[in-house]
Amino acid sequence: MKTIIYPGTFDPFTHGHINLVERAAALFDKVIIAIAHSKKKTPLFSFDERVELAYSSLEHVSNIEVCGFSSLIVNLAEEHNAVAVLRGVRCMTDFDYELQMAGMNSAMKPQFETVFLTPANNLAFISSTLVREIASMKGDVEQFVHPSVNQALKARFSG
Repeated sequence: MKTIIYPGTFDPFTHGHINLVERAAALFDKVIIAIAHSKKKTPLFSFDERVELAYSSLEHVSNIEVCGFSSLIVNLAEEHNAVAVLRGVRCMTDFDYELQMAGMNSAMKPQFETVFLTPANNLAFISSTLVREIASMKGDVEQFVHPSVNQALKARFSG
C-alpha cells in the first residue's frame, strides 16, 4: 500500500488543497492530510476545527485520513509507513522553498520521496492567507473554499 503525506496548516482548507488531494488520491492508495500544530503560527481555526473542515471538504474522497503532527515530516512518514510527501507549488517562490525542504528530507531519509504537484490553472492563485484576509474584510470567498469552510469563515468574522 503506497501512502503519501500532505502536510500543512490548512487554515483554511481551500479548493486548491482539495484539487491536490483528489489528484494524489488517484495516484496513491492512501493520502494522509497532516495538519500542523504550529508553534510559529497562530491559526484562525483551532486544530480540531481544521481537522473537521478538512474532512468535510474531502468527504467525497474515500482513501484519505486526517491527523495532526508537530514532528519532522520524515518521522511522521515512518509512523504511517508513507513513501512520499506531497507538496503543492503555485509559483517559483514556492518551488525554491519546497526544493530546499525536499533536499533536507532526502538527507535525513534517502528513500523518502517528495512529489510536487501544481494546482489546476484556475486554482493556482488561491492561498489560505488571501482567503482569510478577504473573509476578514467581509469579502465573498465562496468560489475559493468548500461550503463548510465558507460557513465557518462567515461565522468567525460575523462580529
